[in-house]
Amino acid sequence: MKFDHLVLNVDKNYQMEGQFAQSIREAGLPYKPKKGKGTKGFKASNIWIGQEYFEMISIKNQDGGGWKKEWVEAYNNGERGLICLMLDVKDLNQLVQKIQSKKIPISQPESIKIEFFFKLISKTMPWSNSYLDFFQNVPMQIGFQQMNNEKTRLKLEKYMVPNSTENNITGIRRIQISGQFTKVDFEMLMLVFDDILVEEGRLTIHLEHSQVLVFEQATEFNIQVVLKSEQSNLQNKDCWIENTHIING
Repeated sequence: MKFDHLVLNVDKNYQMEGQFAQSIREAGLPYKPKKGKGTKGFKASNIWIGQEYFEMISIKNQDGGGWKKEWVEAYNNGERGLICLMLDVKDLNQLVQKIQSKKIPISQPESIKIEFFFKLISKTMPWSNSYLDFFQNVPMQIGFQQMNNEKTRLKLEKYMVPNSTENNITGIRRIQISGQFTKVDFEMLMLVFDDILVEEGRLTIHLEHSQVLVFEQATEFNIQVVLKSEQSNLQNKDCWIENTHIING
């Protein structure tokens, strides 16, 4: 299991040329805000970091044009910032069965279908997703994703441009999520994940490729994402996307 991408609800200003786009590029992350999928109801813009990425979403009308219903509702209710952390897994069916055996609610694996042109055309994405429920007091959830096959994964990587690898930023090293997590939230996480360190008010989860995921109890909902950077002049460069602080480590 490893990081795949972070889904963020963003103001439309993040998806046009201007101050926000420039601050992202100054942090060493090549970004073309107008590039990305969308329908009449939503717009996506991606920041590619090696094989991982940020998926920034703005909603253009009330129904979201085929975007995930719960995320559209959160957007319409004013929620901005991280809405879902997606983790890449090798066997989604097996993971779902394991989680269900521990009496934890999780959705069945399902392929995402996006509809265009008044639902006359649809496109099914070449992966399957399952989601845990939203946390009790923190407006986000965790999702799990499995690509249909390795050939498809390699094909999609060709479209992951412009990519921060051109600046020797190769991926995500660490994600820390702070918020009003409850005892029930922490108990659920301890059942879902295996390699986990339990401390007072904090859970540290070790994933593949030395990636680290931290959940910390705090008053405010904020995220810190530390990138893998091998370029010295970009060390400690940073930017914010809504409530998410991105730092070159």
